[in-house]
Amino acid sequence: MKFWKFFFKNKKKCQVNEINKIFIQKIGKDNLYLSTCKKVNLEELERLCDSVGWVRRPLKKIKFALENSFLMVSIFQITEANKRLIGFARVTSDGSFNATIWDVVIHPDFQKNGLGKLLMNQIVKELRKHDISTITLFADPEVVKFYKHIGFIIDPDGVKGMFWYPI
Repeated sequence: MKFWKFFFKNKKKCQVNEINKIFIQKIGKDNLYLSTCKKVNLEELERLCDSVGWVRRPLKKIKFALENSFLMVSIFQITEANKRLIGFARVTSDGSFNATIWDVVIHPDFQKNGLGKLLMNQIVKELRKHDISTITLFADPEVVKFYKHIGFIIDPDGVKGMFWYPI
């Protein structure tokens, strides 16, 4: 029975004030931190997604998606009074060969400051630690230039994505 407990034991819970955070920069009295903690407040994430105009999705499904993500990277603004989620991205993966990046978002008040690039670089760095080299993402036309600038390419080898949607 001990053998199976290894696979099904609860994962260690983490908070942004633990070792898994990386100091990014100081803006006035505020500090910005990057975290790889997989614990994210759903309401905070919903507010962040609202700030960029994304369509709301059911919280139950978001929770399930987060629980089944391979990696999550968040950026927090930490002031003397509180902590605020200002950036986020998550990754699904087979843990060996392939990974897909989803839900990349930076609060509009913090865009154009290099935080999106920092977030993406951290994701690639974490995936490379697992020797994952095929990293994909889906991008809206208005952000393709951003992803190209940080090293992503469109349709390598002429590969086209295929989709199936229920009618």
